[in-house]
Amino acid sequence: MSELVDGCSFETERLSVRNSLNSDPGEPWPSAGLVDAVQTILTPGVTRWLPEGWQGEYSSARAQEWLLERHAESVVLEARERPQSDVIGMMLLSESGGDDGPIELRLGYMLAERAWGRGLATELVAGFVEWCRQRPESIVIVAGVEEGNVASVRVLERCGFERRDHDVTSGELVYELRPDPGT
Repeated sequence: MSELVDGCSFETERLSVRNSLNSDPGEPWPSAGLVDAVQTILTPGVTRWLPEGWQGEYSSARAQEWLLERHAESVVLEARERPQSDVIGMMLLSESGGDDGPIELRLGYMLAERAWGRGLATELVAGFVEWCRQRPESIVIVAGVEEGNVASVRVLERCGFERRDHDVTSGELVYELRPDPGT
């Protein structure tokens, strides 16, 4: 990954979001707390709309393996609810492009079921969009969502994303946003 996504951290009214590598300095990664958070977040209700390989029960070993796999392909951000600082969600960011065109940031996010219905997913994604707007680079944010995941589609649309594509084979809708720097 690049310094751009490695350095991603931001705060919103109710959330603090940062690279999970910075969560417990001096402790091996992933920390026991982060492994516990994955077990709490990746419940059947949450993973219903995620890749098939992410579904099922999560032991400590499986949660740790999931984190290591995600870290190998993306930057793992933890979303903590303030002021309690409990990890209630995660964002996954991967980056491509940028040589002669905009940097494409692929966004994935998930929230624990206990955080649903309070507008936190919209706040999380809107906070990330605002973070992107503060960067001098030209950025395109791309997010895929399963066709039946109406709540996630609404979150993306509320945050200004527009549908770009529909993969009929996988049932994934692809949304895109080009945040204007400094707006």
